[in-house]
Amino acid sequence: MFRRAVQMKYSKINFEKNNMGFYFVKNVHKSLEKNVSKQFILLIITAIYILINNNSVIAQIPTLSIPTVTGTDQGVVVTVKNDPANPQINLRAGPGTEYDKVGTMVIGQKAVAKGRTEGGTWLLIEYPGAPGGYAWVYSTYVDYLGDLPIVTIPNTPTPRVTNTIDPTLAAQFIITVEPTRLPTFTQPAPLAIPTFPQSRSTYESSVPMGLIIVSCAILGIIIGLFTLAQKR
Repeated sequence: MFRRAVQMKYSKINFEKNNMGFYFVKNVHKSLEKNVSKQFILLIITAIYILINNNSVIAQIPTLSIPTVTGTDQGVVVTVKNDPANPQINLRAGPGTEYDKVGTMVIGQKAVAKGRTEGGTWLLIEYPGAPGGYAWVYSTYVDYLGDLPIVTIPNTPTPRVTNTIDPTLAAQFIITVEPTRLPTFTQPAPLAIPTFPQSRSTYESSVPMGLIIVSCAILGIIIGLFTLAQKR
């Protein structure tokens, strides 16, 4: 009995030891699964965040190699309107399209305004890329708040030189064709046709031509008869 009781006690101790190892392994496995799941979910969230941030950044690249202007808050600031029909506006050396183009601005770009024309249709802005550091922009394409002083309009630009031909040089290559004189028609002298007087022979004057023919015929008959008579 004592031996059997000892054996049962050792069996219970071994069973508890085995169960403790099983539960320990099971708990470790569960904790590892939870940690791996959390790390995997965190990795997916980080990747999605990076993709969203990369897609939301859109850079504006000017199409021309003209220096751009960064606006400041000194004075009245003009901002290019968000107009898809005019994504890029021209800047001029003076208030008008007849002046040379000195630069461009894109949608949302800002610049400091220094003045305007009397009618307010053109604005003078700071633009380092232009001669003198200033340029003119058409007011319809920009937004601004505040009053601007009227500034002096620059002189009208000299018209561009048009290609002209030197008349002296061109005259050297002009060939004057003299008119050809048509031949004159001279009436020829009348043709002189010589006339010869008709002369009558002595026979025609004395003996008629018919009588001569009849005589010759009779003479021929006589000669023929005479020849036949001699042959017989």
